Amino acid sequence: MTVYLFDQSASQSMTSFSPFAITDVFTQEAGETKNAFLHFWQLDRTLILGMKDMRVPYLQKGLQSVIHSGYQPIVRNAGGLAVIADEGVLNISYIFPKSEQLRLTDEAYQVMYQLTKEALPELVIEAFEISDSYCPGTFDLSVNGKKIAGIAQRRVKNGIAVMMYLSVNGEQQRRGELVRAFYQSGLQEQFGQDGYPPVNPDSMTTLSQLLNTEMTVDQVKGRFVALFDDPTVISSLSDWLDQRASADLYRTKENSMIDRNDQIKELLHDNSL
Repeated sequence: MTVYLFDQSASQSMTSFSPFAITDVFTQEAGETKNAFLHFWQLDRTLILGMKDMRVPYLQKGLQSVIHSGYQPIVRNAGGLAVIADEGVLNISYIFPKSEQLRLTDEAYQVMYQLTKEALPELVIEAFEISDSYCPGTFDLSVNGKKIAGIAQRRVKNGIAVMMYLSVNGEQQRRGELVRAFYQSGLQEQFGQDGYPPVNPDSMTTLSQLLNTEMTVDQVKGRFVALFDDPTVISSLSDWLDQRASADLYRTKENSMIDRNDQIKELLHDNSL
């Protein structure tokens, strides 16, 4: 099995929707070819909403609170709840074909959990829900009860994408306050109810805070890459898509994301999305 490496943050001409389109293309490719992908990506000062977040009763007020904090809201093509993306957060997707050993959801989550423990051996990382973090889930990764990462999963045909956001450095307290403000504005008196988390900014931290040293995103990438035996680097996404006749699929997936975000654009009267 070939493992391909694609670092989106090193690529040019990427939109906010590109990582989600790329994930779906890679996941379908993994299912068809039985190869795997390690995909790194970042966005600039973005609140990534889940589809459930779009159903808060005061959505426009919630979105406006995000804009006032200097972040851009978008909605992804998957469930779950809101997470932050910025220069201190690394998103890591490990994408692989479904197999007899990896049929169940928890089994696939365990793959990313084990990779993270191997990449960060100096930390004792546990997996359990941090209920007052943003986007809480069974496979929240934490150290001493403080969440550092959240894991989600997406399946396309016979491919599985396990996607993690990892707080490497930066102001995690401020990230938590921003997400809490979105829910407080969007839910008002219903804050913390109906499956929306009562976000407590103190429930999360970063690798740099835990290690008491400024860890960089590039250092973390290097640790994950080192876990794989000579992965094949995708240096040009457009060339790779053309070689596999997947450019149309990519455009279809990206256009689907654009359409999905029309509601945000209309509510904010924002033509930049």
